[in-house]
Amino acid sequence: MADLDRTDRRILDILQRQGRISMTELAEQIGLSTSPCSERVKRMEREGVITGYHARLSPEALGKTLLVFVEIKLASKSGEVFDKVRKELLHVPDVQECHLVSGSFDYLVKARLGGMSEYRRLLGDILKKLPVAAESHSYIVMEEVKETLAMPVGL
Repeated sequence: MADLDRTDRRILDILQRQGRISMTELAEQIGLSTSPCSERVKRMEREGVITGYHARLSPEALGKTLLVFVEIKLASKSGEVFDKVRKELLHVPDVQECHLVSGSFDYLVKARLGGMSEYRRLLGDILKKLPVAAESHSYIVMEEVKETLAMPVGL
């Protein structure tokens, strides 16, 4: 784990919310000159603390207004089965997130889609590709209360 001081954490906090901020502006907000601020950012990129910069897109603008969470329970479990499921789900474009979880089901999948027909196709494709899917439960989101990629950085 990287050794992050208070200044690093302040930089991370700002970059999470304003990824396109200039180094000059970031340095001003942190209270550093541009060169040391830039060096800190480059170091955190090299160390894998900062893993990328992303444009956040509007699902509505892209016609992806249906947000669905799907629980998938497998009929059998093994390292080989988990590897096969992982390989299959990594290549499904509509799947935004997929997590192997503990509990009463095995995978939690998040997908954004254009409507119920796309959802039906996605679910059929997923279940068909999985080596041992036993059952699934889906949750259609009626209202998005909060969605963020920002994490507390311990300021």
